[in-house]
Order: sequence, then structure tokens, then C-alpha cells
Amino acid sequence: MIRNVLYIAAGSAAGGVCRYLLSKWINEHFPALIPWGTFFVNITGCFLTGIFYALAARQQPLSPSIVLFLTTGFCGGFTTFSAFAFENMQLLKTGAGVYAFAYTAISLVTGIGAVFLGFQIIK
Repeated sequence: MIRNVLYIAAGSAAGGVCRYLLSKWINEHFPALIPWGTFFVNITGCFLTGIFYALAARQQPLSPSIVLFLTTGFCGGFTTFSAFAFENMQLLKTGAGVYAFAYTAISLVTGIGAVFLGFQIIK
């Protein structure tokens, strides 16, 4: 149990740092009303989750510890759903309801599609 927690903690730390750096870079280089950095990180994290779970399901699967590190740890630390929710609240508070709706819709549709695509590529 403690080993699993350590794998998740290490993955979360790595994922969180990657999320911060990538999202910050994208938002600085592509400023817009919609926070594209968070969007890109969420979609990439969904895609990676699909790939990692597909690899785990293969005939020669990844070890359970590696799966925990990559999915619950890294992807959990990397994706930013809480930031996504906060940014939508901010858009709503500023009267940008159309942008909040658009951001939510494209995030959900492309996120689910990215998980499916990642899984299908490896499957």
C-alpha cells in the first residue's frame, strides 16, 4: 500500500510540474479569452490516459505500480479539471457565458475523443 502511494505521489509531482510549465507557456504564447493552456493539458492528459490504460490491457501489460504512476499519478497531477472549473466560473462571473459554454463543450467532446483515440491507437 505505501509503495503504491509513493508511486502515485511521484507521478503526481511530475505531472503537476509538467502541467504548470506547459500551461503557462501556452497561455503566454497564445493569449485568448479561452484558456488554451488548460484546454491543451486536459486533452493531452486524456489522450495519455487512454494510451496508458490500453498498454496496461495488452497481453504483456505494464506492472500495476507503473500503471498507478502513469495514470493516477502523472495524469492525475497533469490534468487540470479543477483549474478548468475555476476558469469557467471566472468566465461566467465576467459575463462571458458563451465562452464558458463553448470552452466546456469543446473540452468534454475532445477529451472523450482523445481518450478513445489514445486507446484505439494502442489497441
